[in-house]
Amino acid sequence: MTSAHSANAAAGDAVSLADATSTRRRGIDVVFRVALAFSVGVALITLGALLIDVFLQGRPRLNTELLTNMPSNRPAKAGIQSAIFGSLWCVGITALVSLPIGVGTAVYLEHYARRDRWYVRLTELNIQNLAGVPSVVFGILGLAFIAREPLSWGFTVGTGAMVLTILVLPTVIIASREAIRAVPPSLVDGALALGATRWQAIWRQVLPSALPGIATGSILSVSRALGESAPLLLLGALTFVTFNPTGLDSGYTVLPLLIFKYASDAKAELHVVAAAAIVVLLAMLLLLNSTAIVLRNHFEKRRS
Repeated sequence: MTSAHSANAAAGDAVSLADATSTRRRGIDVVFRVALAFSVGVALITLGALLIDVFLQGRPRLNTELLTNMPSNRPAKAGIQSAIFGSLWCVGITALVSLPIGVGTAVYLEHYARRDRWYVRLTELNIQNLAGVPSVVFGILGLAFIAREPLSWGFTVGTGAMVLTILVLPTVIIASREAIRAVPPSLVDGALALGATRWQAIWRQVLPSALPGIATGSILSVSRALGESAPLLLLGALTFVTFNPTGLDSGYTVLPLLIFKYASDAKAELHVVAAAAIVVLLAMLLLLNSTAIVLRNHFEKRRS
């Protein structure tokens, strides 16, 4: 009798796998999906229309002379060579300085720093706040303390690169910390249990596992530096420079500000040069972002 009762109870308690979602909730779900699709569609159509318009406007000047000629007020000879080299100098130095410091800071905060110390919490709070500060504020600080006294570097490539480094460093640190935090702690515990030092565990286990996330976040941060113009407005980049930078103490201009200068000129022919330069800048950003994706996929395959 007991077994029969148990069988009946089991039959009565059987869980139904049928979808019990109410009609109202299904309707809300459909409306939400339609709203998301509409938002994505509007964004893609707007972006596509802008890209097509810029490409069609700048197509007459998309040639090798655009890349090899120096900036000029004469539309027929106007080019962007010095701006491309200026952008590459600034972004290259920014990457060389910000990536080691950013990744090292992330490793220290995640694996060495004691969270109960007030200065560690203060450092973390400042990094979070700096990531949200408008970029023009960094330009004002660079003008006050780097271009002028006490460093007095002037309006040079070094000043521009230093300000861009300070600008992207919080983002590099935050992206690297998130990638390092995603590595299972059991990898470190296992390495320490086998006799490895903490640094060996980080170098052999943590960093290789976090490398895809670090590479993606770092390259996207450097891409931001390539497209930045607001902080460099105050640091001497908004000028017609007809030579390529040769060192940290050289004068310079960058591609976003040269585009602004051409686009704001009264001559309509220079607007065509500005549109062609926008296409070149987009191609450079696309190349950097594609590199980030390729690196991420490459390191993920090596670890799998």
